[in-house]
Amino acid sequence: MAISFATIAARRFGYGLKPGETPPADVAGLMLQLERGSAARPRFPHEGNTGRREAVGRLVSVRLVEARAAQDGRPNPSLRKETQDEAERLLRRDALARVAQAVASENGFFERLAGFWVNHFSINATKTYELRLLTSLFEAEAIRPHLRGRFVDLLRAAVLHPAMLIYLDQSSSVGPESPAAERSGGTLNRSLAQELLETYTLGPHGGFTPEDVTGAALILTGLAVDARTLEVSNRPGRAEPGAQKLLGKSYSDTARNGSDHMQMLADLAQHPATAQHVCGKLASSFIADEVPADLVESMVAAWQASDGNLSAVYKAMLEHPLAFAPEARKVVTPFGFVVSALRAFDVKGGQFEALVKADDDQGGDAVAPPDGKVVVPRRQPSAARLLTLQSLRRMGQPVWEPPSPNGFPDDAGSWLSAHQLTERISWARMAVRMLAQDVSPLDFLQSALGDGVSDHTRACVADAPNKVHAYTIALASPQFNRS
Repeated sequence: MAISFATIAARRFGYGLKPGETPPADVAGLMLQLERGSAARPRFPHEGNTGRREAVGRLVSVRLVEARAAQDGRPNPSLRKETQDEAERLLRRDALARVAQAVASENGFFERLAGFWVNHFSINATKTYELRLLTSLFEAEAIRPHLRGRFVDLLRAAVLHPAMLIYLDQSSSVGPESPAAERSGGTLNRSLAQELLETYTLGPHGGFTPEDVTGAALILTGLAVDARTLEVSNRPGRAEPGAQKLLGKSYSDTARNGSDHMQMLADLAQHPATAQHVCGKLASSFIADEVPADLVESMVAAWQASDGNLSAVYKAMLEHPLAFAPEARKVVTPFGFVVSALRAFDVKGGQFEALVKADDDQGGDAVAPPDGKVVVPRRQPSAARLLTLQSLRRMGQPVWEPPSPNGFPDDAGSWLSAHQLTERISWARMAVRMLAQDVSPLDFLQSALGDGVSDHTRACVADAPNKVHAYTIALASPQFNRS
């Protein structure tokens, strides 16, 4: 079965085909999506980056006042519940907007890369009250503006964002010999240092030792987040004095102004193991679980020749012969499955936003009746959530809630299971009843998979006893669930 470049580009390097949208015809078209995506403002946070920072300052300040009052014996549970509910509402709206962003965007390659890097620098939005407010801002400020430039800039933006420092408890880290430790004690926190070396840069096989993790953690001491403003600052009184070693190099910031950790991040970004780890992870995420060595080598060569320019690395990946080989080697993740299906159903941005607004206005969770038949009234408050956030949670990939700093897996073993197939079939039946209009199942199949449809799948859809079964077969087909 011959599959065109455009179909592979849309499904392997984007979030699938969408009626009325022309997929890229060549590598240059995919790279153009990076440029357009970088220039576009994402749909989250809803009030924009500045507006969200103002909202965070207001809500965190109220929360701190309430906490101090409670310590003084004057608790205000209604105020605490009100701020908690507001944080939950904002997180839910942001998460819905993130799904809508992927569904509506014409820059699928950019959106897929944003998803990759958010997973690489994983943060769980539900860990703290502040992270419910900040995680969407983390993606909008730290990830999206930097994913087509130099890796060192992306690394610094992600590691030094307040959301990352809160997630990995960096503010609690105190140098054992620092003035703060002498006054009131405190311990060294190695969480950020561990993830920095093992996940974000060198990789688990990057040749670092436990002593290197300790060295990185000592270099990072003094880096903290202000509890009220959530601004990142350096606090010399909490920093470990003297020179610290990492990978055989000595770092000594005599001015205590934080230049040592900035230099450390630059050195880690330029380390050969970092290029190997990140390029291998990229290729594995987009092309195959088991990546051929020559593919990674070509990407590493582009990295080294361009001083870590990520656009050059992506281009090297796209130009490798395996990138557009017809064989589908990746299982589509739950997020990719839901987004691709919504795109195939031609859910418009306006439609989705109306569902999100109804969800905001009325709240509540939808529950499908026992017979599986979902009736959607004109103002169904939970339709968007039922189709996206609730379903993604059941499938094991809730938005911005990875199981660990390692992020969500993307290998076939994690997503190819009886449970996954059952959930995807259930979702398909629900979505057909909610979204299927007058388009015939065969036309839907063609618009969803283009020339990637097998004769067997087309015959099964044509022979289905009814419309719901036909659509479900299309969405459960191997071609729709692999890229």
